[in-house]
Formats: sequence, structure tokens, C-alpha cells
Amino acid sequence: MLDEVIISKGIIEEYKKKLLRVLDVDVAIVGAGPSGLICAYYLAKAGKKVVLFEKKLSIGGGMWGGGMMFNEIVVQEEAKSILDSLGIRAKEYQKGYYVADSVECVCALGYHAAAAGADILNGIMVEDVMVKKKRICGLVIEWSAAEVAGLHVDPLTIKSRVVVDASGHPCEVVKVVERKSGLRLNTKTGKILGEKSMWAEVAEQEVVKNTREVCPGLFVCGMAANAVYGTPRMGPIFGGMLLSGKKMAEMLLTRISHGVS
Repeated sequence: MLDEVIISKGIIEEYKKKLLRVLDVDVAIVGAGPSGLICAYYLAKAGKKVVLFEKKLSIGGGMWGGGMMFNEIVVQEEAKSILDSLGIRAKEYQKGYYVADSVECVCALGYHAAAAGADILNGIMVEDVMVKKKRICGLVIEWSAAEVAGLHVDPLTIKSRVVVDASGHPCEVVKVVERKSGLRLNTKTGKILGEKSMWAEVAEQEVVKNTREVCPGLFVCGMAANAVYGTPRMGPIFGGMLLSGKKMAEMLLTRISHGVS
């Protein structure tokens, strides 16, 4: 016989453990799109304490919809090895172009990130950052539903050695930092430059190049990086997203191993 109270208690008690576990982490990633998921996977696989916040109920960002809701994506030769390593099927369409099922990709990325040990909390938005001694050192989080309902509910705070903005086109964390922190961004103007119109070839190269620290303690990867640094968008080719997330993880592993605080 099933007991409804036991069901509720199980959910509440286990979520409480999860929430307490992520209050102090090595890396907090905002946005569970492909770059955020693959970054979380590599960091967790290396034994780092990682939490990934997603404001929607679903993870995967723009990858779910492929191109205009045709649920296929394209990756280039350089990124196919990442799909291969996760057992994601991809077939060659033309030389240098591989197509993969977008739903399979998202499910696999989410599974492998979670199985590696990353905590993924959906339905949670980031409304602010914590700044101490001119360094980003944590996030201020709130239920996404509270914002949708227009409720004034005080948030909670988590501590993180570093923060990654992987929120895609809106670059939500960097926007908060620009607006409220008084910190200058590592861009030509010290401000967000804004993404440019479509140019896939350039965008795929620049998204990896732009994967970097944007101000002390705050890093950007994926489309958020192109939005911050003023380079083009690329559409439904996702190799650059995966390569950016992998580069971000490698960069942070090096930084953390050298005692970044």
C-alpha cells in the first residue's frame, strides 16, 4: 500500500539534502544548455563539487528544438569526439558536417552530467550575485515561479569559488554584474557588447575564443560568451557550444588546482 505522506516526505527530505549540499561549491553554473551541461560533466568527472541552476523546468537550452523545431542538430568534425565519448550517435551528412538527434543529445548530456556527480536544480533562477573584495563569490537564487507570479520573496544565497554564466543569449549573470556590482568587465568597453547577426563560421570559432573570465570570479561560456564579447550567433550548429563548455571546464580545473579562491 502506498502512503502519500511517505511519498511527500521522501521528496522533501532528499531535496533538502541536495540543497544543503550545494550551498558551498567549487563551481556554480547558471544555465543548463549544452555548454553548461558539458562543462558540469567534465568538472564533476574530475571530482569537483558542481551545481547547475536552470530557471526552466527543462534542461537543454536551444538544443531541444534543433533548427526551427526540426529536432536535428549539426556538429562539425572538431566536436564530434565529444558526442562519441558520451555514446551519442551522429552520422556524416557531408564531409565535416555531422547530424544528430537533438532529443538524444540533450538526454545524454543531462544523464552524463548527473551521473558524474553534478547537481542539477531546475526551476531556479539567479537574481543577483554575491560580491566580496571586488570578486564574484556566489549567487543569489530564487524560485523561477516566484518571479512569474510577481511575488516578493526574499532569496537564498550560495557560495562558490567560481561562477560560470552559461545562460545563452541573455547572458543573465553578466547583466546583473554590469548593472549592480560596479565591476568592469573584461571587454573593449568594460560593458556587454551584445551579440551580432548570424555568421556560423565566425561564431563557432569565436565562442571558443570568448570562453574566459569576464571579471574576477565570473566566467562565460557558450552563447553567453559571444553575447558578452560582441560576436555573431551561429544557429543550430552546436559543436562550438560543446567545445566551449569543455574548454571552460579545463580552464577551471587548472585555476582551481592552482588555488583560485
